[in-house]
Amino acid sequence: MEFIQDLLAAIGVVLNGIPQGLLAISFGFASVPTALGFIIGAVACLAFGSVVPISFQAETITLAGTMGKNMRERLSMVFYAGVAMAVLGVCGLLNAITAFAGDVIVNAMMAGVGIMLAKVSLGMVKENRLVGIVSLASAAIVYFFLGQNLVYTIVISLVVSSVAAKVAGQEIGGALTEQMGKLKLQPPTFNLRVLRGALALCCLTIGGNIAFGSITGGMAGTNANIDHLTVYSGLADAVSALFGGGPVETIISATASAPHPMLAGVLMMAIMAAILFVGLLPKIGKYVPNQSIAGFLFILGAVVTVPGNAAAAFAGSGAGDNIIGGVTMVVTAAVDPFVGMLAGLVLKLLFSVGIGI
Repeated sequence: MEFIQDLLAAIGVVLNGIPQGLLAISFGFASVPTALGFIIGAVACLAFGSVVPISFQAETITLAGTMGKNMRERLSMVFYAGVAMAVLGVCGLLNAITAFAGDVIVNAMMAGVGIMLAKVSLGMVKENRLVGIVSLASAAIVYFFLGQNLVYTIVISLVVSSVAAKVAGQEIGGALTEQMGKLKLQPPTFNLRVLRGALALCCLTIGGNIAFGSITGGMAGTNANIDHLTVYSGLADAVSALFGGGPVETIISATASAPHPMLAGVLMMAIMAAILFVGLLPKIGKYVPNQSIAGFLFILGAVVTVPGNAAAAFAGSGAGDNIIGGVTMVVTAAVDPFVGMLAGLVLKLLFSVGIGI
């Protein structure tokens, strides 16, 4: 009976991940190579005894997808960020970095990322008003009237908006055709845009690993080892991107509430890897418009991510904390997480030496 509960929890997280996997495909990331990342995550969770799985994460997918000028740059950003994060995890530097930046800057950066997600969502509405508006409306109704459950929100809004597109006679799935559906080495490139994107992804991942990893570990009644998590999520990203796949990152996973959280997480990643390897994700995408995820992105960004993180950022009582948090959040939303965190650190330094503004 407990195994059935583990399996159901795993399937629930898979259902949550599929629409975000479609988002990854819409940005050009290939599904088959991404399966390698899930396999690395499953093996690592078994090896480390970790209850924190990795999966598709809308924040990282959106950031990498929008910062890269072309597919090679996007893959390169994910690859270099993955390698850098794995090194940071091996060296045990995650907590030291966040302690140096401080809670105000980290929370403000995460709030800025939430604004970025909302902006991407509204851009999707402009691309396809019917699907986008239906997705937004259904996501809001489901989220606020069905217990603020993100799994229900993403699945129902996606289905309802896809049905609306079908009834309206819209052509669906053309933009979700795989560009790189097989395992083929994609040598990374390097330029200033790639460097900035990789640094931005690192900043986002540091905040996400600590926040999401701690929450998932707490749900399972244990303290998650963030350094271990950073090692295997970084390696998963690097290997996936090297063959054309998308990023797979830490998520707040319902598998942590299963009777056997580690087993449930491994099952989830194994099921997702199988779905990707057999090419089911692009086939599902032929029935789902790109813009069907707009509602979920808006709820995730504007309703879930921004309020909590912004409140935490502005709860600081240090000199200039409100200004530091506000500038970090705005610059992150307008530019990227790396520049946002850098702006926050500069202001923190100015206030610490008594210059102020």
